[in-house]
Amino acid sequence: MADWNPESYLHYADERSRPFVELLARVPGTPRTVVDLGCGPGHLAEALRHRWPGTDVLGVDSSPAMIERARRDDPGGRYVLADLRTFEPPAPVDLVVSNATLQWVPGHRALLPRLTSMVAAGGSFAFSVPGNHDAPSHVTLREVAGRDRYREATGSAARPGGFDAEQYLGDLARPGWRVDAWETTYVHVLQGEDPVYAWIAATGARPVLDALPEALRPSFVADLQEALRAAYPTHPYGTPLAFRRVFAVATRV
Repeated sequence: MADWNPESYLHYADERSRPFVELLARVPGTPRTVVDLGCGPGHLAEALRHRWPGTDVLGVDSSPAMIERARRDDPGGRYVLADLRTFEPPAPVDLVVSNATLQWVPGHRALLPRLTSMVAAGGSFAFSVPGNHDAPSHVTLREVAGRDRYREATGSAARPGGFDAEQYLGDLARPGWRVDAWETTYVHVLQGEDPVYAWIAATGARPVLDALPEALRPSFVADLQEALRAAYPTHPYGTPLAFRRVFAVATRV
């Protein structure tokens, strides 16, 4: 997959951060050691330290651009470039957390036992993933990418995938663990021109955009923007974007 763009991702930092804060609110206890898998540009480390002052946070991401931005913006933090599928902390930690990352890992449900094995006694594994893969934004993206002139270029682009809260509950619930799983639909009110395009261009549409040759990208962007404007009408107060997210917190008891 092509590298991510921190500037584009941070454009809606407040909206993207809210689910993370609400996820942390359901984590029990006071973790002193935390691994953040898919830490992105490091903007959520502040939320972890605010929730638990003095906690030691290690951010992990496979994007060189994201790690570079995290180290620049949070020079006192600790960040490593690594793939979460193979990363191992030097010792079990109190909290393994992942926000809006696992949906990009094919077969990530099979990884959950290994990720929970990183958790120390009394600790938790907490994550959230988007649950909007059937929303108009993604349906529209797939429809435009599947048009004749774009299909060949975009056919192999990575696409996110997530599951329902009940499925993650079944994966994580076993003797010695207590699991809290739920979902929330946020209605973000976005401002500006083509705001839904700006939202997905930094995340769900990024691999598709990167897969397109330069000659096709401008027409694809124009077609996608037109389709998204039809799917998400603008109102005097802004453009509402309904965004479902799925959460789970598994605690070792």
